[in-house]
Amino acid sequence: MKILVTGGLGFIGSHTTVELQNKGFEVVIIDDLSNSTEKVLDGIVAITGKKPIFEKLDLKEKSKVEDFFKRHQDIAGVIHFAASKAVGESVEKPLLYYENNIGTLVYLLKELSKKEKASFIFSSSCTVYGQADKMPITEDAPVKAAESPYGNTKQIGEEIIQETCKVTPAINAIALRYFNPMGAHPSTEIGELPIGVPQNLVPFITQTGAGIREQIAVFGGDYPTEDGTCIRDYIHVVDLAKAHVVALERLLNDKNEENYEVFNVGTGKGSSVLEAIQSFERVSGKKLNYKIVDRRPGDIMTAYADTTKANNVLGWKAQSTLDEAMKSAWLWEQKIRK
Repeated sequence: MKILVTGGLGFIGSHTTVELQNKGFEVVIIDDLSNSTEKVLDGIVAITGKKPIFEKLDLKEKSKVEDFFKRHQDIAGVIHFAASKAVGESVEKPLLYYENNIGTLVYLLKELSKKEKASFIFSSSCTVYGQADKMPITEDAPVKAAESPYGNTKQIGEEIIQETCKVTPAINAIALRYFNPMGAHPSTEIGELPIGVPQNLVPFITQTGAGIREQIAVFGGDYPTEDGTCIRDYIHVVDLAKAHVVALERLLNDKNEENYEVFNVGTGKGSSVLEAIQSFERVSGKKLNYKIVDRRPGDIMTAYADTTKANNVLGWKAQSTLDEAMKSAWLWEQKIRK
């Protein structure tokens, strides 16, 4: 079966492409290369021995999206990653985020609604929960007012898909709300390639370990947590990629109970910022230079998943520990520095 992966040269998209190809799917990647590079294709080929079809295309151009689906009428499913994802940037440039994250989703769903049957996996986020009232966070936790335009685009995106599914029985969709992806493929052929200063903690940690950054700023040491720092659920990107394949197969095999479903994708374990730093120090043998600074506006104190539904209904479970994921991130960092 032919599967379209939008943003397929990005961090999660490239790892998901690998898992799809390993399962025998034919993959077509659309990417505008705004936050990735065509060299990632070489890594995918090195791991799988197969080159996915690649089209450089901006999904904001509606006519090009229409043309793509005319040329690829045999697409059975779409995994939609292509979106802008920096929280801080979204606050500064909200219209860019609404155009890129919402407009493109609408164009894709319009094309899928013309098909007799289509499967759609949406890259959502635990950001939709805001600061949840209870830990761990279940799928039934209330969706709270978004802390940023980025978070709002994920909430609105889910609403658009749900409302489309209600009136379009041909589309079956799953939104995967994931927590904090990290790490790299064990082959070190693909991994996270942040452009400029990393927005995420783990690449900042590995870049500090590699001597590119002088110091890690730990935002807030006075939270009411065990060590005073924020707590997150760090999931290995390969585990996350496999969740997308399992979700897609659920839809393709008509195993879904409704035509719109939601699953949390995490490990079910919360780790603090300091624990993540200590994990790096364990796996690398290096001491990191870090400093606790003021809290950052918009940061959520604690977020980790209740994975019961993903484990029991989806039949997926995270396999890797924080140390294993951190080690893969460090090996990747060392490789790209060479």
